[in-house]
Amino acid sequence: MADITRRLGWRHLRGAPTAHIRHHRGGKLLHDGPGLSFWFRALTAALSEVPVDDRELAMTFHARTSDFQDVAVQSTVTYRISDPALAAARLDFSIDPDTGAWRGTPLEQLGTLLTETAQQHALDVLARTPLSSALVDGVAAVRERVAAGLAAEPRLPATGIEVVAVRVVALRPEPEVERALRTPAREQIQQEADRATYERRAVAVERERTIAENELASQIELARREEQLVEQRGTNARREAEEHAAADAVRAGAEAARSVKLAEAEAARTVKLAEAEAERAVKSAEAEAARSLKLTEAEAERSVRLADAEAARSLKLAEAEAARAVRLSRAEAEGARTVGEARAQAQEAWLRVHGDVDVAVLHALAGTRLAESLPHIENLTVSPDVLTGLLAKLGGARDQA
Repeated sequence: MADITRRLGWRHLRGAPTAHIRHHRGGKLLHDGPGLSFWFRALTAALSEVPVDDRELAMTFHARTSDFQDVAVQSTVTYRISDPALAAARLDFSIDPDTGAWRGTPLEQLGTLLTETAQQHALDVLARTPLSSALVDGVAAVRERVAAGLAAEPRLPATGIEVVAVRVVALRPEPEVERALRTPAREQIQQEADRATYERRAVAVERERTIAENELASQIELARREEQLVEQRGTNARREAEEHAAADAVRAGAEAARSVKLAEAEAARTVKLAEAEAERAVKSAEAEAARSLKLTEAEAERSVRLADAEAARSLKLAEAEAARAVRLSRAEAEGARTVGEARAQAQEAWLRVHGDVDVAVLHALAGTRLAESLPHIENLTVSPDVLTGLLAKLGGARDQA
């Protein structure tokens, strides 16, 4: 719409670049063109404003197909006024010199002309097309027919109108018919969805089965490794006991040998002491005899005999003490060796007995030893699961025994 201002009885018009202004006065054309700006008098001026920009005309109409089904066609026509002078001569584009507003409704007349023309060609196409074909290929067919019909319509060039483009947005049947047509496709989609759901559930079940098998295999492998661990621990315990027994035997032998050596050394020392004592006694007797020789021969002989007897007695006592010490040392060494061998044989018998016994019995014996070492327990709660497994293991061990 043109911008008109008042100044002392004059009017000033300022048009837009997309509006073609025609100014007549006294039947003569004074101004003609888009985007004009000029002064005029309202009483003598005849003004027209023709839009020359592209305009969109949305239209919706109903049509009937060859199988008597009602469809709604939504389309848009883009047009422009290519000849403003011709359009202003055929339609009333005159404007009020005071407000710049159109005196009539030229755009509504153009819209009615375009709508009725396009509707006529669309009805012609759809009247010979069944509903199924119209829904599939009707949009393109209607668009081409409407565009061709508008291009061939003689009234449009005579009015100065140029059709730029034709677009058919949608072609839809009645809601009940549309729902009925959607039902088969919806059912098929639902069947595909159900099939996908069943397949997904089948895959999930298969995966769960695979996971369960993997878990079972893992548990079996874990049990097998635990059995190997128990066996290895038993083997290690037997080896450790054997090593301890061998060490005890070696220690006992060494202790016996040391005792024998100590006894022999003690006996040798005792013999030496006895010999030294005897020699000292002999010397003492000889000295005593030499001292008493002056007294009497009889007393000398008696003293010699007493000294010899005392020396013999001391020597016999020393020899007897040495023999007794040697026999005692040998008896202690033999006893230590016997005790070591008995311990080694007992340990070997214990290992042999435990090596032939089942792992479950070993577990029971270990539990008994552990129970003997535990402190006093006031209360003990045993769950049914633990009691059931323990009774099952004890029953299996008793059956194997």
